[in-house]
Amino acid sequence: MAKILACIDGSIYSKSVAEHTAWAAGRLGASVEIVQVLGRRTVSSDDRSGRIVAGGRRRLLEKLAEIDGERAKVMQEKAWLDLDEAREDIVAAGVSDVATALRQGDLLDTLSEREGEADLVVLGKRGEAADFATMHLGSNLERILRASTKPVLVAARAFKPISRVMFAVDGRSGAARAIDAAARSPLFSGLDALVVTVSREAGAEAKLEAAAKQLEAGGLTATTRQMDGEPAEVIPALVEAEEIDLLVMGAYGHSRLRTMVIGSTTSEVVRSCLIPIFVWR
Repeated sequence: MAKILACIDGSIYSKSVAEHTAWAAGRLGASVEIVQVLGRRTVSSDDRSGRIVAGGRRRLLEKLAEIDGERAKVMQEKAWLDLDEAREDIVAAGVSDVATALRQGDLLDTLSEREGEADLVVLGKRGEAADFATMHLGSNLERILRASTKPVLVAARAFKPISRVMFAVDGRSGAARAIDAAARSPLFSGLDALVVTVSREAGAEAKLEAAAKQLEAGGLTATTRQMDGEPAEVIPALVEAEEIDLLVMGAYGHSRLRTMVIGSTTSEVVRSCLIPIFVWR
């Protein structure tokens, strides 16, 4: 059975992560593990009470230690409530095999430890501390997109039914793997696909048509589009114009699309697109 690792953090994106996870799990017939990671500073504090001080200062430090301890307990209780709510949302969508886990430390470390058993990782576009006014992207997202060895589904702020998907391809290894995997995966079966390349290089059109035929053989309905310009500008604009529900990209290709996953273009595309983005290894 396939397994999905869903990462939540108690932010406004947690419900969307649960709903995107439920969608993917339903199509894949997958089990789900929901994990929330509390930073060490959140769940622990310096033991101020043991310092060698006297009088009022010692009493103050002891009081501060008590307050820190109570805060850590409250944060853990809230985290378990967040996990329970996410689990309820996923179970309500018809997924029966759903587990939860609360961990302490660094999210990337936890992901490295647990993603080996997973077939897909789902997380939100922004974290609890993100500034929506500046559309700041959480550092965890950037780090995970760089480091994860598994496909990553970046959930949008709110879930909506997915019927139309765009594949951004460049004819190179990462995009080719994404097309091949998508054609064989029930995750995309029956969807309406737009296959796009932002290139006028020789042979680009033939590779585009080959990708579309491969997707059609996998049960998708595919059309193609060849575009000029910079991917970071062209793709978000096309996503909006074509009313795309999900953007799929291959990771680590040796072209301009490569920067969509490992460089500043990633942030530009994720900021600009209001839809979920699927990055396939």
